[in-house]
Amino acid sequence: MLLLISPINSEEALEAIEGGADIIDVKNPKEGSLGANFPWVIKNIREITPSGMLVSATLGDVPYKPGTVSLAAAGAVVSGADYIKVGLYGTKNYDEALEVMENVVKSVKEFDDNAIVVASGYADAHRIGAIDPMEIPRVAAESGADLAMVDTAVKDGKTLFDFMDKDKLIEFNKNIHEYGLKSALAGSIKKEQLRLLYDIGCDVVGIRGAACTGGDRNKGTINHIAVMELKNMIENF
Repeated sequence: MLLLISPINSEEALEAIEGGADIIDVKNPKEGSLGANFPWVIKNIREITPSGMLVSATLGDVPYKPGTVSLAAAGAVVSGADYIKVGLYGTKNYDEALEVMENVVKSVKEFDDNAIVVASGYADAHRIGAIDPMEIPRVAAESGADLAMVDTAVKDGKTLFDFMDKDKLIEFNKNIHEYGLKSALAGSIKKEQLRLLYDIGCDVVGIRGAACTGGDRNKGTINHIAVMELKNMIENF
């Protein structure tokens, strides 16, 4: 299971790198759960990240506007991102989500065929009127994406497990693996929940809060010691 840590700037990225994160995921929490950061921030973080370490960029909690999202995806690739994450926030059903993701995949692969495209749904989709998270594996597979992910849209202290129980998460992972793709899980994950995700068969776990000082994704900052602790836990499972 790979550890994805989400810094908001180069200082936090250096902490995540020092702590041994597998993927450096550039985001901007001020703009939402999967809020997009600026191209120059992605570019700078790619430049300071070791070549063997992947850099991810979130495109935002995106609307149902395939052209707009595709253009953002191209910008992320040009800025140096290896992973392109799309938060399917404004897509209300399978058809809308598929249309967005098909165009994102086309846009990304035209620039870099090796780039990894992630279709992300939300465990609490019912709170924002978004597509059912259990549809995300099919969206990812049919669109040509590489990973299917679930996060939480509303960051109010509730975690992934408040909306999807163990059985649902097992089903999600099983479905995406049957398509031959990989899974990623996030959503205010606590360190004591890592073992369960590992046992479920999750391929990538996404974390910000648990890697920050005070465990606070908004007021705290990423600390290399916290990242190292998370990484060591995973390696010792």
